[in-house]
Amino acid sequence: MTAFRTALASAAVLLVAATTGCAGVKGEAGAGTAGDVAFDQGLHDALPQKVRDRGTIRLATDPSYPPMESYGTDGRSIIGFEPDLAAALGAVLGIKVEMVAADFDSSLDETAAGTYDGVLSAMTDTAEREKITDFVNYFAAGTSIVVQRGNAHGVTDLKDLCGRVVAVEKGTVQVDLLERSKRGCGTQPMTVRTYKTNSDALLQLRTGRAVAVLSDYPTAAHLTTDQRTRSHFQLASTVQYEPGLYGLAVARDDTALRDTLRDALDRLIRSGAYAELLERWGLSSGAVKASSVNAGGGED
Repeated sequence: MTAFRTALASAAVLLVAATTGCAGVKGEAGAGTAGDVAFDQGLHDALPQKVRDRGTIRLATDPSYPPMESYGTDGRSIIGFEPDLAAALGAVLGIKVEMVAADFDSSLDETAAGTYDGVLSAMTDTAEREKITDFVNYFAAGTSIVVQRGNAHGVTDLKDLCGRVVAVEKGTVQVDLLERSKRGCGTQPMTVRTYKTNSDALLQLRTGRAVAVLSDYPTAAHLTTDQRTRSHFQLASTVQYEPGLYGLAVARDDTALRDTLRDALDRLIRSGAYAELLERWGLSSGAVKASSVNAGGGED
């Protein structure tokens, strides 16, 4: 067993019940491994003293966004690419990483206030969000339109949502995209209704109270191909609107944690472990070649 395998197994054991280590089988928690990355003592020592003293990094996440993160069949464990990535980062850093279920819309403010060490929740890095936190960039994706299977309303583009009801998760970049799109609707106004989670928005679509849901492409594609949901949903088109970079959000004054996480991510990318995790969850198209900080918002 390699050093990384040993460290990752240890990290998975240490994760709290609301967290998983690397998933061995897509869609379920397990004891899988990825790559050959050893624990890095130097990076561990570079972590903020408060984090080392506590022994954990606590990351907020909204588990309604498969395959990025969602609840497993036990209803408690959080599984997906991002929990796997968190466990791998923890293995490199030699520290426990907790994925804590949280409200997506308030998670940035709570991180800035010190409730969490960060947010790892398929969050797009934007200039507006960078006013609250910094972002370690690790993935790229755009927005897609999800409709009911059969697409009875013939939705193929944002303009087709004029005069209709659209459901979306509160606080997401999709809300902003829809607000801008509404301006072109003229005498057929679009009704945008926001919900606490993406699952809540999808319920509106499935029950016919909305004609579409906007979400990031990885989640949209998962919904339309997963055997549990594909009979209910399909993509309106293959277009990804306004592609951007996901970021692991960290308080702006916590530069030591931000830079250590960035360096740990680079270790995973260079080793091939990052690519293995992406492949496991069918996300290779969103790979980045190197980590970055605040690249999505236009800063370097």
